[in-house]
Amino acid sequence: MPSSLQLHRISNIDPATAAAAVNCHKRSQAPLTCFTPVPDTLASYHAHAVGPNQCASVVVQTTAAPLPTVWSVVRRFDKPQAYKHFLKSCHVIFGDGDIGTLREVHVVSGLPAASSTERLEILDDERHVLSFSVVGGDHRLSNYRSVTTLHPSPAGTGTVVVESYVVDIPAGNTKEDTRDFVDTIVKCNLQSLAHISENLTNNNRNNSS
Repeated sequence: MPSSLQLHRISNIDPATAAAAVNCHKRSQAPLTCFTPVPDTLASYHAHAVGPNQCASVVVQTTAAPLPTVWSVVRRFDKPQAYKHFLKSCHVIFGDGDIGTLREVHVVSGLPAASSTERLEILDDERHVLSFSVVGGDHRLSNYRSVTTLHPSPAGTGTVVVESYVVDIPAGNTKEDTRDFVDTIVKCNLQSLAHISENLTNNNRNNSS
């Protein structure tokens, strides 16, 4: 598990923000594992080409919320801050939600970034796949590409969220530092997604009763 020292090494991150990220990482209930089964129809989306100065990883989160509810949050390319709490705002600067749409997100203070320009690469409402790539902005994670897929949990009563990424290793950092830092942010995001989706599910049940 990354320590606040490791987070500082990669990013000179603000101590309060580092502590929040590490605490979120500690609370995560979904372990990172390469043995988590993913349907064949989705597995290929997580097969990234990784260059010599890049690293890649995959994070898995389960939630009791049904897949349609989780997908309704994930698919909003124009509103990632709904569950990504390290983002404070998002503005679509090109497109209308189709492939090629560009968004500019602004990051909360304390992180080693100010903004990121991101391009929608995949939005598949049938297979529940969303992918974006970072194409600009003020940050240290160059050539970042993320793929998020959803599929029903084995018990059929919840959802499994799988997010994988590939990114350049910043100068002066190791592959392990980079992977630990990005994994922590992704795990925090997916834990937040699970919590928000479960709250939406409970609210919908209460409103229909």
